[in-house]
Amino acid sequence: MTSAEARLAALEERLRLLEDEREITRLILSYGPLVDGGRAEDVAALWDDDGVYDVDELLMTGRAEIEAMVRSTPHQRWIAGGCAHFTGPPHVAVSGDDATAVAYTLMIVNTADGFTLRRATANRWRLRRTPSGWRAVERTNRVLDGREESPALLASHFPARE
Repeated sequence: MTSAEARLAALEERLRLLEDEREITRLILSYGPLVDGGRAEDVAALWDDDGVYDVDELLMTGRAEIEAMVRSTPHQRWIAGGCAHFTGPPHVAVSGDDATAVAYTLMIVNTADGFTLRRATANRWRLRRTPSGWRAVERTNRVLDGREESPALLASHFPARE
């Protein structure tokens, strides 16, 4: 391989990594607008067919259960009353066809007194490249209320320093 070929191959590898990180970031950041817009099928399509969404108060396995959560009466009440699922920028790590990401999510709801923070959560995503693009395999959310598992969830994404 010539020097130019090696440089081109390295550039292509870097470009693919950037494109992967961008696609994963867009997937994660699309969750809030889709779920607050009541787009149940589109929310469920962010996951692989047998993907898992593990929230403190609810475990959903498969797209049908995720879609049902968005269509549920409690969730529809959040939408009707005014809510925002705001996700901070994720930190994405790609390794071949697998990836992880961590981020924070704030759920803000409209109340009689104005907008109120309902919950702040730590999020960890496991993702996989599929023929249809990147999909979530597992998303785990833990409320940031002082419990040890919440910061541990965030830290689990980063390799330990030696």
